[in-house]
Amino acid sequence: MDIEKRIERLQERLTYIRDIFGSKENANIKLLGSRLDEFMGREKSLEATERVRLVTQLEDLFAFLEKKLEAELTPMDRVRIVRHPQRICLKDILENVYDNYTEIGGQDECSIDPSMLIARAYFTRRVGNKVINQPVMVIGQEKGHGQEFRNGGSVKPWGNAKAQHYMQVAEVENIPIHTFVFTPGAFPVEDYPGAAQQIAKNLYEMAGLRVPMVAVFSEGGSGGAEAIALADKRLMLSHGYYSVISPEGGAAIEGRTRQGQRVPPELIEETARKLKLTADDCFRQGYVDRIIPEPPLGARCDHYEFYKSLRNELINATNQVVLNVRGMKLFRAMALNRRKNAPENLDAESIFVRWTLSAGAREHLVWKRWQKFRKLSQHAYLDKRTFKAKVTAKGQEMAWALHSFFRYDFLGKHHKKWRRMVEELGAEAQFVKNKVSSPFKMIQERFAPAVELVDSEAKKSLTELSNPEEGIVLNGHGWSYASPRCREDRTVTCPNAATHGCLDQWAPDLFGEYAGVCAYCGHHFPMEYQWYVNNVFDQGSIFEFNREIESGNPLEYEGLDQKLEQAKKKTGLKSACTTFEARIEGKNVVVAMLVGAFRGGTVGAAEGEKFIQAVERADKKHYPLLAYVHGTAGIRIQEGTNGVIQMPRCTMAVRRYIERGGLYLVLYDTNSYAGPLASFLGCSPYQFSVRSANIGFAGPGVIKETTGTDMPPDYHRADKALSHGHIQGIWDRREVRKNLNQALLTMGGRNLYYR
Repeated sequence: MDIEKRIERLQERLTYIRDIFGSKENANIKLLGSRLDEFMGREKSLEATERVRLVTQLEDLFAFLEKKLEAELTPMDRVRIVRHPQRICLKDILENVYDNYTEIGGQDECSIDPSMLIARAYFTRRVGNKVINQPVMVIGQEKGHGQEFRNGGSVKPWGNAKAQHYMQVAEVENIPIHTFVFTPGAFPVEDYPGAAQQIAKNLYEMAGLRVPMVAVFSEGGSGGAEAIALADKRLMLSHGYYSVISPEGGAAIEGRTRQGQRVPPELIEETARKLKLTADDCFRQGYVDRIIPEPPLGARCDHYEFYKSLRNELINATNQVVLNVRGMKLFRAMALNRRKNAPENLDAESIFVRWTLSAGAREHLVWKRWQKFRKLSQHAYLDKRTFKAKVTAKGQEMAWALHSFFRYDFLGKHHKKWRRMVEELGAEAQFVKNKVSSPFKMIQERFAPAVELVDSEAKKSLTELSNPEEGIVLNGHGWSYASPRCREDRTVTCPNAATHGCLDQWAPDLFGEYAGVCAYCGHHFPMEYQWYVNNVFDQGSIFEFNREIESGNPLEYEGLDQKLEQAKKKTGLKSACTTFEARIEGKNVVVAMLVGAFRGGTVGAAEGEKFIQAVERADKKHYPLLAYVHGTAGIRIQEGTNGVIQMPRCTMAVRRYIERGGLYLVLYDTNSYAGPLASFLGCSPYQFSVRSANIGFAGPGVIKETTGTDMPPDYHRADKALSHGHIQGIWDRREVRKNLNQALLTMGGRNLYYR
């Protein structure tokens, strides 16, 4: 390499190191700077051989001190590494890891979304005397090296839609999918499709993809990462991070920083540490399967040895996924399993596995994927059930499963065949009977005397005006539960008074008879979750289960234990999700309710586990499932990846339930935002909202910080969500019971099941 280029490279390395460590004082960085400045000051007076010798010494010094600095990296330093423009990007990987590729779905600026890059690539393998090309579909966020049009890897909804489309193409072609997560988070817009709407679709699709999937994490920011990361093998670069929220965002919430205020750097550093977002943290918690070692201070575009290592890891990971569901694998599987904890010692080219799967293997792959995610985060919640209670619950589940098998699968199939045959024979007999009897009916109608079809009293009631004083009792709706606010002797002003001319209303009327609905404009004031529990479902029909599963503090996040105890004491609940069986007009239903009064209805490991168990209960008992969202602020940030992993886990459970014939309804109320909406709630085919609810991926403040754009006041209103197809209807609170009953009848049918 030319001496000038070597010097320029050293200057770039020093700039990079200073960027990573920010304003922190560090003796090693000062030493590197002083030595380089000293050399630059006397460079021109040196002879060529002396310059080469000193540059070589400097390169050795940089390599030595970079290794020392590597040991000093904090979690926030690692975040700065993955955000740096010199960080490897997806195009670098395509150029150096795969043997050939073609970019599809648009290129650079001429793409529906330049932040999402799709390529058809292949590995070339030599097997004996043959050369075999093994194709893969590569999907990932592309940040580039400071290219502004890439939007920093923050993908818009249509970019995620593009990814979903090519995932389906890969499934049709029966080729593996490699995804690369390089995103700080999804771009929070609510056009069609909205950000939450599309991420939910992606997760639902990935849950059932019947081809091997391998995901590689570099920068994994919340829902934007999950949009392409539900994979059979999840690898993570050693300097990467995977988090429910950015450290800056978490620090702003922790410090209650107002919009426009700067968050102290010390608080950001501390939040990054508490979130446990590094590769080691994620591996220890079980959310990634393997860490891929990088060069000191992170992989950059000219680290060619790293590309060889990454290629090796990708091939081995894909081989493992395929061999786990294939036959004829004994010796190859033994070799992989023996070295699975050290794949860097296993030459990827030495083991050949054909990556196409048979129909049976593809179905087994989806099952294995579900089993993998079902086991995650089991350590992250509190289960205070006694051993006897757990055994009893397991016994009940087995009994339900056995009953379901015999009633619906074994006997049900034969019953359906018999019923269809009887219906067909009955229809044929009825047709013949009508044909034979039609001449006799004609003769009878011609000679029979006219008969009054409607008696005089009935005709009178149908044709005359009614008397309102007879038989009418104006006693309101007769709610069995009224809000405690109805006992307040005061008037309440509607938020729409200035625009709609609403008059002030007396609290006993508004929160009693009117159920919190403005009598003038229909605005819905927030109501307690108990109002729905007592007024929507049949009296005495509610049976709560899994109450003993409690929210915990798996990251030992400072201050969270006290906040959880306060929430438990205030609400009488043990988590933000309460699950129960109930009846509506005699129809059985399983309900999972997110309660806004408990920590904003945020979802963590306990809430996710309770939701999944509710889905499984509805499946085993062949009941419809209702997710009622009294309010949710998203994923609980203090649980970090333990919370964000609930997005794919719960979505997979929902997909299995729906595919097995379940009827899944979602009803939103008050404020419903972020991760739950972008996953297991947003994937329902039947979503409805109570009037005046707010529905969206991110709140107005987050959108302002992310995009710099002020959102109109009605941006997240239910009617907007209805207009772009996120929800299918808007209901008045006073008619929720009636509308749910109608939905169960019309969408579920007689057996209240989809099929």
